Amino acid sequence: MRLWIERHIIRLTRTMKLRGKIVVFYGLVVFIPTIFFGVGAGYLALQNVRANYMLTINEAVRQTSQSVEFRKQSYDLLANRAGTDGELISRLARTYENMSEQLESANYVDRSFTLMSRYLPGIVDFRIYHANATFVEDGGLLWKPADRSLAGVDEMSWYHSVLNSPFVLQWSNVPGDNAHLIVSRKITNASGNFLGAIYMLLDYDIVFGELMDSPFTGSGSLYLLDEHDRIVAASDRSMIGEPASDTALSKLWASVDRAESIMDGGDYFTVRRLNGEWKVAALIQMRHLENQSAVTVYSIVAITVFFLFLSTFLVLIVLKNVVLRIRKLGDRMSDIAEGDFDVSVQSRSRDEVGDLEIMFNQMTGRLGNLVDMLSSAKLKEKESSFQALQAQINPHFIYNSLSLLQWRALDQGDQIQVETIEALTTFYRFALDNKSNVTLIRNELEHVRAYLDIQQLRYPGRVRAHWELDEDVLDLYSIKLILQPIVENAYIHGRIFTRPDACIAISIKRCNNEVRFQVRDNGIGMDPFTLALIRNGEKAGNGNGFGLSNISERLHLYFGEAGKLKIESTPEAGTVVTIGLPACTDKPHIQREG
Repeated sequence: MRLWIERHIIRLTRTMKLRGKIVVFYGLVVFIPTIFFGVGAGYLALQNVRANYMLTINEAVRQTSQSVEFRKQSYDLLANRAGTDGELISRLARTYENMSEQLESANYVDRSFTLMSRYLPGIVDFRIYHANATFVEDGGLLWKPADRSLAGVDEMSWYHSVLNSPFVLQWSNVPGDNAHLIVSRKITNASGNFLGAIYMLLDYDIVFGELMDSPFTGSGSLYLLDEHDRIVAASDRSMIGEPASDTALSKLWASVDRAESIMDGGDYFTVRRLNGEWKVAALIQMRHLENQSAVTVYSIVAITVFFLFLSTFLVLIVLKNVVLRIRKLGDRMSDIAEGDFDVSVQSRSRDEVGDLEIMFNQMTGRLGNLVDMLSSAKLKEKESSFQALQAQINPHFIYNSLSLLQWRALDQGDQIQVETIEALTTFYRFALDNKSNVTLIRNELEHVRAYLDIQQLRYPGRVRAHWELDEDVLDLYSIKLILQPIVENAYIHGRIFTRPDACIAISIKRCNNEVRFQVRDNGIGMDPFTLALIRNGEKAGNGNGFGLSNISERLHLYFGEAGKLKIESTPEAGTVVTIGLPACTDKPHIQREG
């Protein structure tokens, strides 16, 4: 049958010109099948859309639930961080003898929690309540419960409700005010004694409003319920604060206990449970969604048919003038594909194809330049990538360093603080200077010494540094940040500060025209599998990505085969990293890739 159809089509079009042949083939291959399959596809698409409504709705509810849970956990985490602060608990439990001690504790609270109270958007008020008779109330962060109004209730009632609540952390609505939420958190010591409470007043619109308002393009409603099935947030704000059993959801809520989703007439009701027994419920009007989808599908079919007829008219116009000229362009492109850029086509007219012919002629003259530009762009991209990597600072390291500064400043003398700040300044001045990727070896050593000074302040007397340096290599050039990441690995991955008689040995020697860097540590070492991954250039562990593979790549980029990186490690014995590069009296430059 297929051969019979092909034979008759060929016989029909044999005497036709190209224009007629294309019109016939266009009708048989495009026009008629498109109408047939377009109508059929529209019908099938409508049925498929209806069948996939549930999947789409459930996915939307799942994503909304994740967003709600993430936002709730963010504020829970902030309240728990404040409520479990050991120093705050200690100061609230202390008996104060004089005003200077109270002032010191008040300053600690301001210094530690003022920025914390601004950490997340939507926090309208943040307070720390306590009942310590010997401690002050400054009216800023520190408060004592009294007969004052506090977001729709008096402070004493709220304070005692937190004290008597079986929950450590709880959310509540402001009575008569749907624009705010309250997060309360107990402050207790290790013995379980109640010392105070954290109070956070949140802006409802910022926390949950944008997620709850007009979901499902106006075809449904969302509800957020707490562990008591009380509505905390909803698309209909008049329902906020009400138990689900007292609202229009009562019938659906009683039925959904036996399943996560139910159909009630033309409505679909589903419930997603969050951590902590909170729930997100969605009520969707299916009829409205199906009507919208039907109109959309029918509109697509109508538009397809319209443009199909329009395309027929356009095909008849452009065929005669386009086919041959495009064929010639195709021939010339074949020449370019074979590497011959010295080709051109004659432009017959100033229409779009004529412009294409002109641009083709211009393109052939520029392809060589574009190849060079592409190679240069790749090099610049890598250069920019390396500069961006230099700006990455380990956030845990910054946190530990700043915590050290604060601790030493409070409990030690000023000299320790000065030494710490000096080491940090030296370290970050070098690490954040991304003007150049090369530096003198003496600068690289200064950077490593600053890092070791900081670690010595963190782990005093635990790790000994041993240096073996040739003085004549200090004024030679090297690429930046090739030693400090290796030393950092000894602390982070090698856990050297936990080892007895811990030592990091750093040597820089010149052997003829090569400078050899070596870092040896007696940390925990690496197992053979991890070592094999690193030697193959694969990332191992949970680092920031700025490690040995990056050093190896930059060595190759600047020095080619002359840049070498060798890694040796034995479990429980230590690791030795050796770097070799040419002795450079002038700044090395990034090499051009072939």
